[in-house]
Amino acid sequence: MARFGSLPSLLAVTNEELDDLQVPEGIIEVLDVVRNVLSRVLSHELLDRPLMSTDAAVISYLHGTMARLSRETFRVLFLDSGNRLILEKVMWEGSAAKVQIHPREILRVALQCGATALIIAHNHPSGDSRPSRADIDNTERIFLAASNFEIVLHDHIIVSRSGWFSLRAEGWLGKAASS
Repeated sequence: MARFGSLPSLLAVTNEELDDLQVPEGIIEVLDVVRNVLSRVLSHELLDRPLMSTDAAVISYLHGTMARLSRETFRVLFLDSGNRLILEKVMWEGSAAKVQIHPREILRVALQCGATALIIAHNHPSGDSRPSRADIDNTERIFLAASNFEIVLHDHIIVSRSGWFSLRAEGWLGKAASS
């Protein structure tokens, strides 16, 4: 704890990094158990109730599972017509600064599971949760593709160590489609 400053920072360290720091195997195993329990507690908050993208449980879950990852990761929450979670899936992992996304693959999974709405999210390992131009462009591509299949994109949330950013709350979602 003294080295990393906080429990969230310690839990964000990979097992490989802990191994490099010569942390005893027993402690690494305990940290794995804590990570798994925390993930289950946060995901349990999402089950069996309607989700809205700025809902505290959604933000807590996404922040807790993605904010401290060392590589950009793109995740999709697939929702039914009542905005209940059908499926949560990590679609892609990228580098420390970029993740490649494919709207076609998101829609393929959405159609397979019967989703009528989506919340997409990815992390910024840099610590800055503001969207890049590519983030905004990709969101528009997904928004337009989903709308062709009557699938609603509720939001694109970007999480980082310092916080989160909602493209819907900031007025970026569907901006190009409405102009």
